[in-house]
Amino acid sequence: MTPDADVPLHLAGNNAPISEEVTLKPSEVIGAIPEKLSGQYFRNGPNPRTGWSPHYFAGDGMIHTIAIENGEATWYRNRYVRTPLFEHPGESRFALAFDPVTSRIDYRVSTANTHLIAHAGRLFALEEGGFPYEVTPELATIGAFTFDGALRTPMTAHPKTCPITGELLFFGYRLRPPYLTYYRASPQGEVLQTQVVDVPRATMMHDFAVTANYAIFMDLPVVFDAESAGAGGPPWRWDDGHRARFGVLPRAGGEAVVRWFDIDPCFVWHTMNAFEDQDTITISGSRVPTLWRDGPQDVGGGLPSLHQWVLDLRTGRVTETRLDDAPSEYPRVADGSIGLPHRYGYTVSFSMDAEPGHSEIYKYDLAGGGTRGVHRLPSGHTCGEAVFVPRGDRPSTSGEDDGYLMTFAHDRARGTGYLAILDAADLGAAPVAEIHVPVRIPTGFHGNWIPGHR
Repeated sequence: MTPDADVPLHLAGNNAPISEEVTLKPSEVIGAIPEKLSGQYFRNGPNPRTGWSPHYFAGDGMIHTIAIENGEATWYRNRYVRTPLFEHPGESRFALAFDPVTSRIDYRVSTANTHLIAHAGRLFALEEGGFPYEVTPELATIGAFTFDGALRTPMTAHPKTCPITGELLFFGYRLRPPYLTYYRASPQGEVLQTQVVDVPRATMMHDFAVTANYAIFMDLPVVFDAESAGAGGPPWRWDDGHRARFGVLPRAGGEAVVRWFDIDPCFVWHTMNAFEDQDTITISGSRVPTLWRDGPQDVGGGLPSLHQWVLDLRTGRVTETRLDDAPSEYPRVADGSIGLPHRYGYTVSFSMDAEPGHSEIYKYDLAGGGTRGVHRLPSGHTCGEAVFVPRGDRPSTSGEDDGYLMTFAHDRARGTGYLAILDAADLGAAPVAEIHVPVRIPTGFHGNWIPGHR
C-alpha cells in the first residue's frame, strides 16, 4: 500500500481501515507455537466504518483475535463493537450523546476502540470517553456495562488489576464537575469504592499507575477548551498555565485526600508501572515534552521516550530521569508485576511515518539502569504493542521475562498480518512462531492474552 500525500497519517499505510469482518483459519505458521499455550490474543483499535475519521482516536472500535488451543492456532476473527456510533455511521458523537433537554451525556455513546481486558469472567472493550462494552470471546457485542449502575462516569481504557488482591482499579474523567472519580472493584466485579478526586478543571487523563498502596493520577497540561468545543473547534489544547503534577491517593483510603507532586511540563500517554520502596514511589512511562500546542494536527511536540520519576514522600521532591533516547511507546510489564518492584519492562519503537521501515521491540532491564535489548523485525514489517504472556499461563508461575511477547505485525510486501510470538528471555532471537492470516490487520492500540478463552 503506497501512502497518498492527501491522506492523513491516521488513515495512511497500515493505519487505513478495512471493511470486512471475517472468521478464517490461519494460512501459515512459521516456527512452532508453544504446546502449553491455550487462549486468545485480543487487540482493539480504531477502524472507521465510513472509511474516514477526523482523528486517529475517533474510529469505530474493531477487535482482532487469534485463538490458540494446545499449541495449535484454530482461527482468526475480527468484529466491530456494536455501539451507537457503529449503528449511526458518520453522525456526530456529540449529537448522539448529548441531551439538550437535560444537559446529560449518554456514556453508552462510545467508540470502544482502545483496549480489551478481562475481569470477573467478562471481557470489556474500553475507550476513555464512555462506558465499557462487554463482548464475548467470539467478539459478539453484549452491550454497555455499568457495574450494576455503580459506574456513573466514563471509564479509563487503562484500568489496573492488582496481582495481589485481584481488585480492578480504575478512574473516569469528565468534562464537567466532578472532573475525576476513582473506583475500586472486587475480583467478582462489585464496586467497593467510589471517590471524587479534587482537580481544578478537565484535563485529558489517558492513563494512571498504581502501587501496592496508592493510585497515582497524572494532571497534565492538555486541557478541555469548552469555548473551542462549543464553536465546533478542537476540544483539547496545551495550556502552559496549567501545572504538570502527579497525584498520590491511598488505594483504599476512604476519605483520604490526594497529595500532589509537581513535575516538569510534559504529557504521558502511558505508564509502564509504579512501585513503592520505603519513602519513595517510582513511576515509569513514555513522556512527550508537549502535545497539541497548536491544535490537534500539531505533532511537533517531540517523540515519546521512556522516563522515570521518583517521588520522595518525605520531602515532596521529584527526581526525573530519561532512561533512553530511543522513541518508543506502549510500555508494558508482566501482569504479575503491576504495582510492584520490577526488573523488566517492554516497549515498541515509535515513528510518525505512515510506513516506517520496520519496527523494533525493546526490553528494558531497569535493574541495570535501563539497558535496552532489541528485537528487530525484518525490513517492511511493523508491529504494535507487545504483550507479555507468562510461560505457565498464570502470572504467579513465571518470572518477569519467563514467557513470551505477543504482538500483531504487518508484512508490507504480502499486505497481510500475523501474530508474532517472541521469547521474552531471548528477545534478540528469531520469533518462536509467526501465525499468518490471509488478510491485513490494521495498526491498532492495546490488547491482552486471555488464557482459556477460545
